[in-house]
Amino acid sequence: MSSKLLNVVVVGVGSIGERHLRCFLATNRVRARFVEVNPELSKTISERYPQAKAYASLQEALDDPCDAAIIATPAPMHVSQALECVQRGVHVLIEKPLSVELDGIDDLQQAVEKSGRVAAVAYVYRAHPILTEFRNELLSGRIGKPVQFIATCGQNFPTYRPAYAQTYYARHESGGGAVQDALTHILNAGEWLLGPIDRVVGDIDHTLLPDVTVEDTAHVLARHQGVMASYTLNQHQAPNEIVLTVVGEKGTMRYENHLCRWQVMEKPDTPWINSVPGTLERDTLFTRQANAFLDAVEGKAPPLCSLQDGIGTLLVNRAILESARTHTWQEIPRS
Repeated sequence: MSSKLLNVVVVGVGSIGERHLRCFLATNRVRARFVEVNPELSKTISERYPQAKAYASLQEALDDPCDAAIIATPAPMHVSQALECVQRGVHVLIEKPLSVELDGIDDLQQAVEKSGRVAAVAYVYRAHPILTEFRNELLSGRIGKPVQFIATCGQNFPTYRPAYAQTYYARHESGGGAVQDALTHILNAGEWLLGPIDRVVGDIDHTLLPDVTVEDTAHVLARHQGVMASYTLNQHQAPNEIVLTVVGEKGTMRYENHLCRWQVMEKPDTPWINSVPGTLERDTLFTRQANAFLDAVEGKAPPLCSLQDGIGTLLVNRAILESARTHTWQEIPRS
């Protein structure tokens, strides 16, 4: 571990931004600061984290020495703020979704390439140790070539975000709705496991969540090149569960996030072989993600989710919303 503390600024300290601030501090590898334009929230966060200097603007924060920034503002601001940071020579970890539009994406890519700065997207499931084990086993060829993928997910969103209707979640334009808020995590995980999604068709609807009109339920069919895939998610069921199943030529593997384990069955009518189940606090994932990003900044490893990977998932998000609007299959443009 490097003995040098890196200067890191968290831009935006709402719910997810505060978690980033807390978890980067937990690495003991940074001097953390934060940017918050809301004076009352800034005061509250300063009282909770007195070691973190507060700034009222990104420009002010970048005028002080800064090695890396975590962009945790609303999604429409991500790309422009990340571009400003990269142009100032600052590495960036950008919250998901990367954006809701494609405006500015090319400029950000070019700036990253020109500057040599690290640009990563915060799809935190890539930091999950059990999902990483699952992926490693899958890539080892344990069940042969994958042919089918089934993702089934849900939770009671109001239990975890009671004020959801007063947040970004209420509007697609600010990054809300089930596709951009929750399913995007699973889509990114699916692409991490199986490669890019080539085409999708989506059926989405608002079914139960009160006080919003954006979709809270999504059914998506997809193709990861030769792999047939289905993704289902809702944000109103009682159980908080994520189950990912990969069917291969020589067996089936299943990841169960809520049980913190993966399983494999290699012969019909035999018991599942279980991994050793673990326990994982939510902050643990974000601290692992923070350490991985700092490793990338220090040149020790590539980012868990590159800017290019994040752009890929953004294209899938947009394709699903367009598919639901037009009732058509959508091809994913890949450069």
